[in-house]
Amino acid sequence: MSRRLFSGAMLGGLVAAGGAAAWGVTRKDDDSGDEARLGAPATELRGMWVASVANRDWPSRPGLTAKQQRAELIAHLDTAVKRRLNAVIFQVRPAADALWPSPYEPWSQYLTGTQGRDPGWDPLGTAVKEAHARGLELHGWFNPYRVAAHDDPKKLVASHPARKHPDWVVAYGGKLYYNPGIPAVRAFVQKAMLDALRRYPIDAVHWDDYFYPYPVAGQTFDDKAAYDEHGGGFPNRAAWRRDNIDKLVRETAAKIRQIRPGTQFGISPFGVWRNASTDPLGSDTKAGVQTYDDLYADTRKWVRKNWIDYVCPQLYWNIGFTAADYAKLLPWWAKVAKGSGTRLYVGEALYKAGDPAQPAAWQKPGELSRHLTFARDHPQVRGHVFFSAKEVREDRSGAMARVVADHYKRRVNPPN
Repeated sequence: MSRRLFSGAMLGGLVAAGGAAAWGVTRKDDDSGDEARLGAPATELRGMWVASVANRDWPSRPGLTAKQQRAELIAHLDTAVKRRLNAVIFQVRPAADALWPSPYEPWSQYLTGTQGRDPGWDPLGTAVKEAHARGLELHGWFNPYRVAAHDDPKKLVASHPARKHPDWVVAYGGKLYYNPGIPAVRAFVQKAMLDALRRYPIDAVHWDDYFYPYPVAGQTFDDKAAYDEHGGGFPNRAAWRRDNIDKLVRETAAKIRQIRPGTQFGISPFGVWRNASTDPLGSDTKAGVQTYDDLYADTRKWVRKNWIDYVCPQLYWNIGFTAADYAKLLPWWAKVAKGSGTRLYVGEALYKAGDPAQPAAWQKPGELSRHLTFARDHPQVRGHVFFSAKEVREDRSGAMARVVADHYKRRVNPPN
């Protein structure tokens, strides 16, 4: 399942309430207001994700020529400029592989259709150069622990580290993952990801919402041997797992500062840290997944302790949605970020706009514009990132055009 599908599937099966409950007013589809009236900030992040996993955004299919792949990538960058965005978050390590000539991991299968096959050019190097030429930041998007969307190690190229170190790998939910509880794994994935930072002047190292995998009913992530060996001193396995992810975050942050000072480190977690019914510090939500408890990612701590430069929670729900109301979650995150040194950006579900399978609110082209209007009242929000590039280009419902017309009348720089 795509990471974006979890925004609906992991909310306990609740349906949208819809409407203006969170606003306390009657909403109209044309009440977003324009940039001049709202007082647009002098700087803000305006980004889009470009997903390569499963050829979601780019390349459109495996096996295109180098010239065709490059043309598609450039077209996405040009679309970002056209929409007056200033940052592109480019997925360059979708599954223990690489979209650059890495000495540690194989070329991604999403380029040629065959894992390990050289595509004949350097996608990441090209993306950095061409993005900067257009005045865009280029954030390299890495997935730390995902190995494959299947559970058969023999399908991996023979030179793959997961085949050389089978003890590093856990099969779970029909997929393969590196085990975060093994110190050698943590050291290796950092080395593999940060090779890109050593080679290219990317503006940020970016992670999404996958740490320990999302729960799969009836299955157990088998890390007992690692826990028995490395979990001494922790009250339970959950605390040990959270510490493993905390270490990954802290160590990566320190290495980024060493390798290329000034490079940002950002994470875009699932939008719910904990429900208030679980923890009084949590949000007024009824999510079926909580990052602290289910992914073992203490995202609130990372913000409060300034371990990361920015957080971009995936707030992929409409205003008034019962289980996870955008108008309740955004203020919660703003409160978490307030007084910290961590910038708050908001992940926006452009992919839902105009999708007939989504709640009624998403059938109105002004829903996303209202999100940005709402965010203007929360100074901790320093920008928005849209999922994803394909929808930014196609804009089937006109929602992105509405955002641009209402809020992006002129280009601005991202925050320094």
